[in-house]
Amino acid sequence: MRYAETGYNLEIDLTRGNIERVQTDPSETELYLGGLGTNAKLLWDRVPPEADPFSPENLLIFAAGLLCGTPATGCNRTIVSTISPQTRLMAFSMMGGFWAPELKYAGYDKVILRGKSPELVYLWIHNDKVEIRDAAHLRGKGSIETAEILRQELNEPKAQVAAIGLAGENRVYFASIEQGRSSASRGGIGAVMGDKRVKAIAVRGTKDVNVAQPAEFIGLCNEVLEYIKVREENPIPGVMPILAGLGSPQEMKVHDEKWHTENFMWGNSRHRRKGFWTEDIAKQWTDTMESARTRLISCYNCPMKCGATISMPGLPTYMMKCFTKLTYTMAAMSDLDFGLRIAQQATEYGLDGFSAPQVMAFALELYEEGILTDDDLPGLPEGNEDRFYYLLDKIVRREGIGDVLADGTYWAAQAIGKGAEAFAHNNIKKHEQLPLKLSMLNPIYFLMYATGEKINITQIEGQFPQAPFPKREQREAFVKDWIQVPHEKFKQYFLDWELRGENSIPYYPTVEMTCDIVDWQEQMHYIDDALGQCAGLSSFPLKPPYHIHNYPKFIAAGAGVEMDEAKLTRAAKRYRTLVRAVNIRRGMRRKDDAPPQNHWKKRFPELEAALLDAYYKLKGWNSEGIPTTETLRDLDLDYVAKEFVERGILADDDDSSAQQSSTTDNQAEGVNVAG
Repeated sequence: MRYAETGYNLEIDLTRGNIERVQTDPSETELYLGGLGTNAKLLWDRVPPEADPFSPENLLIFAAGLLCGTPATGCNRTIVSTISPQTRLMAFSMMGGFWAPELKYAGYDKVILRGKSPELVYLWIHNDKVEIRDAAHLRGKGSIETAEILRQELNEPKAQVAAIGLAGENRVYFASIEQGRSSASRGGIGAVMGDKRVKAIAVRGTKDVNVAQPAEFIGLCNEVLEYIKVREENPIPGVMPILAGLGSPQEMKVHDEKWHTENFMWGNSRHRRKGFWTEDIAKQWTDTMESARTRLISCYNCPMKCGATISMPGLPTYMMKCFTKLTYTMAAMSDLDFGLRIAQQATEYGLDGFSAPQVMAFALELYEEGILTDDDLPGLPEGNEDRFYYLLDKIVRREGIGDVLADGTYWAAQAIGKGAEAFAHNNIKKHEQLPLKLSMLNPIYFLMYATGEKINITQIEGQFPQAPFPKREQREAFVKDWIQVPHEKFKQYFLDWELRGENSIPYYPTVEMTCDIVDWQEQMHYIDDALGQCAGLSSFPLKPPYHIHNYPKFIAAGAGVEMDEAKLTRAAKRYRTLVRAVNIRRGMRRKDDAPPQNHWKKRFPELEAALLDAYYKLKGWNSEGIPTTETLRDLDLDYVAKEFVERGILADDDDSSAQQSSTTDNQAEGVNVAG
């Protein structure tokens, strides 16, 4: 018997209309844990690096994490993986809600789509009954509208539906997959779903999920719930409100947006709004949010309330995620009423809430500069808000200039030319990031932005505080109950972290410490994404209930896989390295590890080079960011090493130390970040 997981994947060949229930190898669970880990193995094995994102060879994988469907609190994430049309690299986007547990209860760990359907279809999965059904009547329908139609059509009000809107149908590069209270948005995975002509996947399951040691597992779950209660009753003093509690940023509940409104820029990250947040604005936004928000909502089996149902006058009620509340508002330099309204329309269209407002702001900046003209934007309205609605429709329908903008700011700038490239400055690996403009380079955030392949800063940052506490006694109080650290040295790092003067970098004293902190934060995210755990209860907030010390116990008691901290750390490093290998095989190199050029006003190129060199060395990568043969073989990734050698990516005798740049030897050990 398999525990925690079902042991079966659902393989669907859309070209032939073939459906298979495929038993999986339990040894791969031990090596890669599940979720993102086994998704990466599937993409490595079955999608050649030459395959185009819109090729029938590309896979679209919906995976329930290893512990999804068990009583583990907050374990509900669906990990959707494919090759991104926007980055041309591996995309993996997480969505919460109820879809992944429902898939487990239907008897499957993953749904793997290959090929392309000749016509628009949807999938209906009801335990052992799996059908490919005609979706012609759903063409052009909104993503949430589609879900409601299917629940009525199937007479299954509890069915969980993941669907695309018009943006996905038209292969907009930043199209999302929506499923009510959550979405998988980053990397254009909705475009791949549309390219495969799948409008939706509806799931209903009534089977059981078994755990290996029920009493021990429930005991661990109760410990987590008790810790959440203690943390909620004792918020961390001196920390900005979004991290005062557990869970992801609670902007549905917290309305003090001074920091966000002054640091989120005109959507393409060019202008600051210093002084915008006044008492009048604060009251107006609070009144708007309180009147629009009907209730706070959670995902499956989670006590956190990170989303909300929003009811705007004249519009049907819809569900909103945390950050989407701000992105359209700040892009248009408008008010919250506008932001909530346009976000609803964009959700029905199925668009990523980070990229879409920036692409529209990018277009208007080009218009203001004369790079785009009235010929490109015929009938452009006068009002700023109306212009955003105009562009939204043009993009999702790929009409006129919208056909160019639908590819995202990087590719649109390449196509437009005439200096447009200078305005596409908020990208990492050709993908728009959070539109922030900060003052001085933060080394930890530099490394997370530069090397993170999740392409989303909120899915990278984590358990180390974002800023130093002013007084040492505050820092000493903080570290006293910091049980989550993987090593005591992290407590000392924080104790020694002091505010510096304006002419130095006010962050960490050495490159080595920076690398250690980033490595720990990344490790926790990768563990979450294999297990299906919400980052809001583990890798994202300070002092969370899930951490490196209790995760091995959950895996052992839940999945029956022998596990300790060392083995878990090694497994996370293995499949994180495999994700890197998938992208290296597709051409990614050191030049692609660069944060947005306009994210910080003050940069330190020598330090940034030293940080990359040192981090690569810590990871066992060479100076180009390629995992060495020694590292690959040590992690049981011999098959990767073999192919890298065959393709000429690595030499057979590649040695990490031989290929490190001189910067590493001369700087990494001795650079003083504070000096």
